Amino acid sequence: MDDSRMPWRNTTHDWKSTVDAEHLAEVRQHPAKFAPGGMVHLILEVIAYAADEAETTAAGRCIVTLHSDGSVSVADNGRGTDTRCDEQGQPIKKPVMATKDLRYFDFPDAQRLPDGHPRRGMSVVAALSEWLIHTNHRRNGAWTQRYEHGMPVTDLLPVPADDTTGTTVHFLADAALSTARLVSAPELVRLTLAAWPHLTVEIVDEGII
Repeated sequence: MDDSRMPWRNTTHDWKSTVDAEHLAEVRQHPAKFAPGGMVHLILEVIAYAADEAETTAAGRCIVTLHSDGSVSVADNGRGTDTRCDEQGQPIKKPVMATKDLRYFDFPDAQRLPDGHPRRGMSVVAALSEWLIHTNHRRNGAWTQRYEHGMPVTDLLPVPADDTTGTTVHFLADAALSTARLVSAPELVRLTLAAWPHLTVEIVDEGII
């Protein structure tokens, strides 16, 4: 993780702020506003980032696993979450989980997800999850980090490189959201195929959520 691109340029997230506690608290206080439809919307928020990555390749794909314990994981084959060095030369990652996405969060007329609701960003998923594990593979390093209700509870923990790139987001939504609406594999296939034809989405259903 030795990317040293400078100067700082904030297009999607504020690289200088790794955690925005006030932002996360706002999301947690208004789950119906930021995750209308419950689990389906949270899953689509994550897939949207895989779709972003797929626009840069001709073979973008992701695997959505509906785990039997009620958690969901979304694994893509993109470039992985970006990393770079700060002014002191310390490697950091793009703060996608715990800060707002500057493109979407404060704009009600932003991009619509396949469920018809505005895209708000990955931080909504983190804030509204009991836990979330973000695993990242890039050419210059691989690591994982755990969040609880949007707040990081571990540092970046190295994981063995396997000559692949991509991101896996595994999360367990807050109980009120995970039980608000059942998630069906056929529905996810229908929604994602219509919205993101350039992204191949595979749904693995280990049991009813």
